Amino acid sequence: MPKTASAVSSMEVLILNTGGTINMILGQRGYVPEPYFLTESLRTQNRFHDPLEESLFSHSSSAQLPSMITPRSTAPGGIQKRVRYAVLEWDPLLDSSNIEITDWIRIATEIELNYAAFDAFVILHGTDTMSYTSSALSFLLEDLGKTVIVTGAQIPLSQLRNDAVDNLLGALVLAGHYIIPECCLFFNHTLYRGNRVSKISSYDLNAFASPNFPPLVNVGIDIVVNWNDVMRQTSLRRFRSHKATLRLFPGITAATVRAFLAPETQGVVLETYGAGNAPQRSDLVGALKEACDRGVVIVSISQCAKGSVSDAYETGRSLLSAGVVSGGDMTPECALTKLSYLLSKPELSFSEVRALVGTPLRGELTRPVSVIPPRSASQGHRQQPREHLRGALAGSPALLRPDPRQTRRNIAIGGGLVNCVEPASRRSPLHSAALNGSAGALVHLRDSLGHTPLYYAARQGHEQVVEVW
Repeated sequence: MPKTASAVSSMEVLILNTGGTINMILGQRGYVPEPYFLTESLRTQNRFHDPLEESLFSHSSSAQLPSMITPRSTAPGGIQKRVRYAVLEWDPLLDSSNIEITDWIRIATEIELNYAAFDAFVILHGTDTMSYTSSALSFLLEDLGKTVIVTGAQIPLSQLRNDAVDNLLGALVLAGHYIIPECCLFFNHTLYRGNRVSKISSYDLNAFASPNFPPLVNVGIDIVVNWNDVMRQTSLRRFRSHKATLRLFPGITAATVRAFLAPETQGVVLETYGAGNAPQRSDLVGALKEACDRGVVIVSISQCAKGSVSDAYETGRSLLSAGVVSGGDMTPECALTKLSYLLSKPELSFSEVRALVGTPLRGELTRPVSVIPPRSASQGHRQQPREHLRGALAGSPALLRPDPRQTRRNIAIGGGLVNCVEPASRRSPLHSAALNGSAGALVHLRDSLGHTPLYYAARQGHEQVVEVW
């Protein structure tokens, strides 16, 4: 027998329509946003709304908003699913060039107010500042447990040939079929981590790129989710401040830098050359050092779209010596919004803000690869890590020798130091044990991706380990 509508699973999604090209129609003065045009258009298109379900799903059960429902489709695991959604439209609709910090807070607040009522959220937004908004929201939405996707279009939905249908429908399907608890950006069949993207083209449909981090999802004939890179977190808080960026250029004067770093400025993102280099002029470096000593947080990122800031060159080390903090491979949009977020927290000291700038909070930057020093003669016949770990987990007398340079101390359990934390990845031996099918010790420690050992054990299919836990 065919399945009835009631037997089909559905997730409820809230679309926050802030404006942007996707809502526009062509008028005498060019493209202008048209209120309620998008909602009415979606209701008349069968791919976005099944008219046969009007009587069953005329209104959302959890919000006083008219709702629509997509035709059934096959979700992962062969489950028949629909996506039920409501559209909350801003009045007036905004061009993204007019988006301000208060609008980021408004989006975060509306998600917070509707968090319990919906399973996921899609934010419609103009493309010009979309990457700034997705970066800001990745920090505003702390400990996020639901999917948030920012999307829009290069060509309005009102035009016969457009990218609005694919972008909106793709975002809606991903939000309604998968739990990817991050703030993401979906464009041109690709779901990116929201704080890893930049707009690279004003005329291509492939308008965004993530040069230093792979996509979370690729949508083709099949939907391929890169689950290994999906982060899981958990509270909703907000930030209040916003600072500026200073881009180095040949011939920039120390007077310009000092004016930019004048008192009242709390933080600056410094866009440096290449891998974090700057002109080696004493007046310029001195101006940066004066600001750092005064308590200004200066974050160095590269002007290059791809790559990272490092101390490989002497011209880069001089900045770090002056007190400038490395921003790794963060995008300018992400560095700016992250710095604003951290500076808005009164409980954080100057040194704590500086330390957190270079620490991945939402997967926004790549940790530098740790350099393992060569084994010295004094280390003797130290066991290899894999053998050492196996012995510790088996309860043998083998012990993991703590590195005196580590700040975390180890707790001995069951004959082995199984709760020590590797500095680079923040994984304990138990994380590795779960990946390899072994178990023991604390299950609540999280690594740099925010995952517990139990999560890895379940993902790897070690049912016997999960059952023991």
